[in-house]
Amino acid sequence: MNYGDGWYGGVYVGAMYSLAFVSRDVNYIVREALKTVPTQSTFYQCIADVIKWHDQYPTDWKRTWLEVQRKWSDEVGCSDGVFSAYNIDAKINSAYIVIGLLYGQGDYTKTMQISTRAGQDSDCNPASAGGILGTMLGYDKIPAYWKQGLKEAEDIDFKYTTMSLNDVYAIGMKHALQVIERNGGKVTGDNVTIARQTPKAVRLEQGFGGHFPTEKRGINKDLTDEYTATFDGIGFILEGQPVPKVQSGSRYDGDFVYQLEVYLDGKKLETANIPASFTRRRYDLAWKYQLAPGNHTVKLKVLNPDKEFTLRLRNLIVFGNKPILARY
Repeated sequence: MNYGDGWYGGVYVGAMYSLAFVSRDVNYIVREALKTVPTQSTFYQCIADVIKWHDQYPTDWKRTWLEVQRKWSDEVGCSDGVFSAYNIDAKINSAYIVIGLLYGQGDYTKTMQISTRAGQDSDCNPASAGGILGTMLGYDKIPAYWKQGLKEAEDIDFKYTTMSLNDVYAIGMKHALQVIERNGGKVTGDNVTIARQTPKAVRLEQGFGGHFPTEKRGINKDLTDEYTATFDGIGFILEGQPVPKVQSGSRYDGDFVYQLEVYLDGKKLETANIPASFTRRRYDLAWKYQLAPGNHTVKLKVLNPDKEFTLRLRNLIVFGNKPILARY
């Protein structure tokens, strides 16, 4: 989440928030903020497409959504999304934020509805669209419907944390004032002066360059000792997770950790710790990119089998150096 498109998602949404303090024009905010992202990146190209399609279909957000799906819905970085209708990639979810803002036309409810109905990461996307528009409009002009229950929840800690919404407000304000001062603004009591800046593109980072999913091989077996697979490509991901043999109620959050040796082409790649805890889990069991093209062998070896758990292997994902359609 902190490299390439994931970083650009934060840069772009952050820039839209900043511009929302000084502009009431959604179209300007969406376009001006994009100047913070390198034009060579696929993130920039995706959002630029959304702006273009909005100009082309100004009253039909579903058509723009469909064009986004056609061109930008293939997933590479998230294993669950490879060859599946599951996508948490930052550029396409940022596209849904922009669709909500552009087609919402400054109407809070319409903006929330569209950014939610676009799908995928549809808790974060309407939150960002609503937050940006709320910054532009001001808190008092957010319809009361969207603030129901908020006051009662503000002192409740978020799950798995000791922080409440009120804590987040205080930290956010503290950091905002520090950033304002560091960038030439002034804070005097309750008076804040923000220095206007011209958006500039951050450096270019493009994740998974030259890597294209070519195979998603179902394994679906429990690993008790060793597993070996061969593949032809330049990278791989092995999907899987520890599973308690007896599971009652909520997700497991205990201390058991598998130790797993990973070998690639006969050489030890790593000894991986695989926590069974849902909140401390390692998302994929093993992975490696940027390999020499050709045949490779990956081997897993469990060092500490346990009678209370099983290590479930789900899929082997293989990457090649050409898009799959170009190979035929």
